[in-house]
Amino acid sequence: MAAKAPKVTAPRLSPVSLEDVTDDPAPDFRRGERYDGVRYSRAAADGLELSGTDFAECEFQGVSFNDTQLRGATFRDCILSELYAPVFRAARSTWRDVQLNNPRLGSAELYETGWQSVRIDGGKLDFLNLRGSKLTDVVISDCIINELDLGSASGTRVALKNCTIGTLDLTGARLKDFDLRGTDFRTISGLGSLAGVVIDDYQLSLLAPLLAGHLGVLVL
Repeated sequence: MAAKAPKVTAPRLSPVSLEDVTDDPAPDFRRGERYDGVRYSRAAADGLELSGTDFAECEFQGVSFNDTQLRGATFRDCILSELYAPVFRAARSTWRDVQLNNPRLGSAELYETGWQSVRIDGGKLDFLNLRGSKLTDVVISDCIINELDLGSASGTRVALKNCTIGTLDLTGARLKDFDLRGTDFRTISGLGSLAGVVIDDYQLSLLAPLLAGHLGVLVL
């Protein structure tokens, strides 16, 4: 009798539903303020100091946050569509019940952040730095990521679907139900941290030479 395959627990995402959102055509963003129930369209916040700012039930459409300092900021129950930033600075920020649609980010500095119930759909990110972050119930789909750094991060119920990743760094990561099936990647570092990762047969064939080298196995 064949053994049953272990069950993979999928991410549990809370739907983001915005009601009674008010348009702000000329936002005046200020550091540490709270913004609740506001829609921003094609606004530019480039270079502003917004550390510790709190956004709740807000919608962003085509907003530019290039080189904006969002360290320690909070995004809760927010939808961000076509977010643009060649340099996105949001270290130690908090993201809860957030949906990002088709973002265009160059260097995304999101290390030591907290993500819970977050979805990224589409888009392109040159460098996504999530080192030391805590990710719970996260889905990233149909996204191109040149370099994804998850070093020393913890990830529970995370799925990358139909993504293309150049370099994936898992060094020191602690993972559970981390689903990579259907995602293409060129190389993975941190092979000693693959416990908890779910892959398909094709991905296993790609990883075989790397695993053999990591374990010191000679294949003749």
